[in-house]
Amino acid sequence: MLTTESNSNYSDLEKMSVKELLFNINNEDQKVALAIKEVIENIENLVAQIISRMQKGGRLFYIGAGTSGRLGIVDASECPPTFGVSHDLVVGLIAGGDSAIRKAVEFAEDDAEQAWKDLAKYNPCENDTLIGIAASGRTPYVIGGLEQANKNGLLTGCIVCNTDSQVAKVSQFPIEVIVGAEFVTGSTRMKAGTAQKLVLNMISTSVMIQLGRVKGNKMVDMQLSNQKLIERGTRFLVEELDISEEEAKKLLLEHGSVREVLNQF
Repeated sequence: MLTTESNSNYSDLEKMSVKELLFNINNEDQKVALAIKEVIENIENLVAQIISRMQKGGRLFYIGAGTSGRLGIVDASECPPTFGVSHDLVVGLIAGGDSAIRKAVEFAEDDAEQAWKDLAKYNPCENDTLIGIAASGRTPYVIGGLEQANKNGLLTGCIVCNTDSQVAKVSQFPIEVIVGAEFVTGSTRMKAGTAQKLVLNMISTSVMIQLGRVKGNKMVDMQLSNQKLIERGTRFLVEELDISEEEAKKLLLEHGSVREVLNQF
């Protein structure tokens, strides 16, 4: 029995009060961070390899189906506004294409050939990294993509929530986060999805910091795409340079980024 398919620790969910439901879901969620703590070394090993390749011009790709694919897309899409990198540096791909982001595409995850076809549009090379995301660890779309990536010299890793899965077996640097049974049996959008989201955050954030996209603890390369971010950048400069808010905002708008302003001092 796969861990992700094992029976919930709770029965008769429909008989629980709202408070009981929320309390018990939260009780299960608290196990996720502890499960990730057990595999920090595995995450570290993968991140070190990614950094080495990205320093040589490599890119980071995520592939997955359903919730797993959507989580990869979310993480990838946040890198440009947060760290000021190009949109093709971290790329998320989902079985079924962009339409599957909002609506499930039937049987798309069962196509073992499609992932590499999707990746081929980006002309993948040996400095690139492919991370397969699959709670069950048995998604054909992900397995096929990783197999082809290995054959073509890419670095491969994965985030799964079962042990000894096929996805892990075709990954050079597997990350297996065993979170146990879901509150609703088999609903891997819950604890498994939370685990995947947390690990993705850890990977992309630590990679970007190591690549110099953060100064101190500030997002100095963030895109100034709305008023909130302009105000945040202004505060960064006030704190860093000990200048007035008016002067900080003027400099920020003049130079276009926190980093560019800091480079003037």
